Amino acid sequence: MSHLNYNHLYYFWMVQKKGSVTKAAETLCLTPQTVTGQIRAFEERLNGSLFKRNGRRLEPTELGELVFRYADRMFALSYEMLDVLNYTKENSLLFEVGIADALSKTLASRVLMSVIPRDASMQLACYEATHEHLMARLREHKLDMILSDCAGESLKYPEILSKKLGECGVAFFSAMPLTQPFPACLEEAPILLPSKRSSIGQQLYRWFDEKNLNVTILGEFDDAAMMKAFGYFGRGIFVAPSIYQQDILNHNVRLLGATLDIKEEYHVMFAERMIQHPAVKCLLETDFEVLFAGYDVQLQKL
Repeated sequence: MSHLNYNHLYYFWMVQKKGSVTKAAETLCLTPQTVTGQIRAFEERLNGSLFKRNGRRLEPTELGELVFRYADRMFALSYEMLDVLNYTKENSLLFEVGIADALSKTLASRVLMSVIPRDASMQLACYEATHEHLMARLREHKLDMILSDCAGESLKYPEILSKKLGECGVAFFSAMPLTQPFPACLEEAPILLPSKRSSIGQQLYRWFDEKNLNVTILGEFDDAAMMKAFGYFGRGIFVAPSIYQQDILNHNVRLLGATLDIKEEYHVMFAERMIQHPAVKCLLETDFEVLFAGYDVQLQKL
């Protein structure tokens, strides 16, 4: 074999990663027929089949598995090279961060501000999505780091490292006067909750069961700011990380009570190759104990 067509190898690798010709074609901005034709040309070059049919699904043959293992390592290295080269953009350091949509943006901002220099020597690019979507982008080398409320997904991938930055309890607030002590008062009015897709939302449902609370759920929200807006206008009891207590009380609402049984956690996840990125390195060396204890002066001013 005198040479290898790396476009053919890339198309094969993309089909295997995406799980189908159609999905690979969408990613490559090509027609499925073009991708299929390139795969067939590659199979002719290798003198063997790379895929076999299992119902409607494509599965790699023994040859396909062998080629994919090498291709996966090759393209991972090529993306890593691009990551290193793209550290700098227009004379400033580029830092691309994914933020899970369930997280409080105020606290996420404070975490990022602690590592972003004020001299504009670093360009920050933030991308918000679900934790699952962010993990996919991180593994595809489209992000440098993720801030999320869970780290379990990262444990599936040996190339992804994670660190817990901190945690805090949650507090319950209401613009309406309630008569019962906490937590029995939570049964007196409708409750506004974070989405069940979030870690804190799932914890709240379990906590209600454990406390035998017969609560009325008025609504679930992906956007914490929207949930608080409903609460400020007296539409229901709402929940927020306890470190925001003082700021929330400034909106003429009452603190009903707080618990450490439910915790919002902050994790950072990054590819092993990114450990030398200045922002990631700084973040890993920073102690956020004061921030998560609720004593951060800048956070209290927000």
